[in-house]
Amino acid sequence: MEPIDFIKMHGLGNDFVIIDGRNQVVENPSELAKYVNQRQFGVGCDQMILILPPQAGGDVVMRIFNADGSEPESCGNASRCVADLLFKEIGKDQVTLETLGGPRHCWRAEDGMVKVDMGEPKLRWHEIPLARDVGTLRMPVPADDGTFPERLPVGVNMGNPHCVFFVDRIGSVDLAFIGSQTETYELFPERTNVQIAQVLDRNTVQMRVWERGVGITMASGSSACATAVAAIRRGYTDREVLIKMDGGELQIEWRESDNHVYMTGPVAYVFKGMLL
Repeated sequence: MEPIDFIKMHGLGNDFVIIDGRNQVVENPSELAKYVNQRQFGVGCDQMILILPPQAGGDVVMRIFNADGSEPESCGNASRCVADLLFKEIGKDQVTLETLGGPRHCWRAEDGMVKVDMGEPKLRWHEIPLARDVGTLRMPVPADDGTFPERLPVGVNMGNPHCVFFVDRIGSVDLAFIGSQTETYELFPERTNVQIAQVLDRNTVQMRVWERGVGITMASGSSACATAVAAIRRGYTDREVLIKMDGGELQIEWRESDNHVYMTGPVAYVFKGMLL
């Protein structure tokens, strides 16, 4: 393998190895991600991100690779990181990323934050997608490990599938058990991201996440958006919600005027390196 330059970044502890494939060849990125994402033998990250030339009028294509080599459709935290790289590179305050989950329009926000239009949430059973026609406001998903009272979760697609459980005390839930069991449950033909959430007040929700193909992560942008949408659908919160995660906070707005979900949060640079 030829040496490959990369930069490591994170959004609220959700960390990425970002490779610019516009100026270097990256063969078989799915297999490369299995090595790169390992924290003991590789660089270590939640997901490897590959930037490629645009194909549909955006500024770049952004591809995302999980630790198991699978390729999810969208990643909100990675979108902010890549957008900030592009802001510095091309001197613009607005960029568009092409993803498998659709275009992601990104803007500079105050205090070094980045704002992303995550698009319209998809809420119908076949859009999640689910294996059969069931209501997505209360899906029939078993998740009782003896310590967690069974709840019927909410289904949301934010460019990728999400399953949101609302609980009374987030600290009492075994997320590793619930996440691993629910991700591969037969109702989800493409597997699912899993969130456990506790509503603190009309504008604040505490959330933890199990990412499909990754496991427990400190934060997830699309999961924060899905949790906000789920809370709003249930009538638990207003349309602007602060989502508190293990790695920090994201401000989410599900705007009535265009039905789009907007996410605002920070990015951080860690280091540059070279894969040999």
